Amino acid sequence: MMEYMTAGESHGEQMTGIIMGIPAGLEIDVDKINLALSIRQNSYGRGKRQKIENDEVRIVSGIRGGITLGSPISVVVENKDHKNWLGIMETNSENIRYGERYASKVVTCPRPGHADLVGGMKYGHRDLRNVLERSSARETVLKVAIGSICEQLLRELKIDLIGYVTQVGNIKIKTSEKMSVGDIRERINDNDLRIIDKSKISEIHKLITQTKRKGDTLGGKVRVLVENLPVGLGNYTSWEKKLDVRLAGAVMGVNAIKGVSFGDGFDIVGHFGSEVMDEITYKPSGGYTRKTNHLGGIEGGMTNGMPLIVDAALKPIPTLRKPLETIDIETRKRAKASIERADITVVAPASLIVENVIAIELVRTILETFESSNLSRLKVEVENYRNYISRY
Repeated sequence: MMEYMTAGESHGEQMTGIIMGIPAGLEIDVDKINLALSIRQNSYGRGKRQKIENDEVRIVSGIRGGITLGSPISVVVENKDHKNWLGIMETNSENIRYGERYASKVVTCPRPGHADLVGGMKYGHRDLRNVLERSSARETVLKVAIGSICEQLLRELKIDLIGYVTQVGNIKIKTSEKMSVGDIRERINDNDLRIIDKSKISEIHKLITQTKRKGDTLGGKVRVLVENLPVGLGNYTSWEKKLDVRLAGAVMGVNAIKGVSFGDGFDIVGHFGSEVMDEITYKPSGGYTRKTNHLGGIEGGMTNGMPLIVDAALKPIPTLRKPLETIDIETRKRAKASIERADITVVAPASLIVENVIAIELVRTILETFESSNLSRLKVEVENYRNYISRY
């Protein structure tokens, strides 16, 4: 069984992740992890924090000579901005330096839409920085690092996936069911919005720039496409084992995600059942398949052999340059919400992050389904299972 956990605060010394259960024998390409971290940072609409950080992963355990050992893998990403927070964000009480600069970073005016107020109430914090430092989307740097490791494992099993943007603000970008993961990757890799329709780039750039001038933020939608998943991943026998349940939970765990759907998603309710059920066909050379993919590759909580399609809706970032009204928790009087350095939109990096958490959850499911202490045996098991399915 594979599990992972993350630790670290946004302006703390480092972000730390541990991933347990990755099979022994997997060759890890650190350059691919760092490329993913770079993509997460570099997109149109990102804030000044990304100019300070130059994220690179450091693997400190679980790998020897570039090959996984089967033991827990520890990954570290340094917070370079921490040097600007010395005396404020320290783990040792002797290093905390109270004073005017420290006081200027104390947060008592919670931001609407953030965890600030509720987290402060739950844990009894009077300085809401104790909440926002951990609830920050900075934590997603570890989801990308760990997800990249999982994607490298999926490729060994001939499974590929890609996340891309389908809407920014009120601007929708067309999608195509005929495009493969490779086609989409080629289209999105040469623009800073991760969209497949390049004719929309200028319009979206303009919208983001106008939104920045207004001191506002933008949300959007992202889609993840996964190809060549084995039939039957997941389980119909218990609700918590259904793959779509697990995937939806993983995606909802990404900051600012407010909705998840599969295939035609919420649009499916406007159709008759005869229009949106995917009729089954059979060919001796390829086995069972479907004429269409309205359900997004999931039936009864299990993969059905069609491409997996997951959509996610991202709310506008709640940290605004022109802050909304709130209540100061010390005076209980009306005030303007605290201002933290933030982005205008993170829809493009969110498409990569959602891709990565889906990769993590798919790996978890695969490693629960097949014997997985060693990569070679895992590959044999998966291939034997595919052959069994093709003969059913």
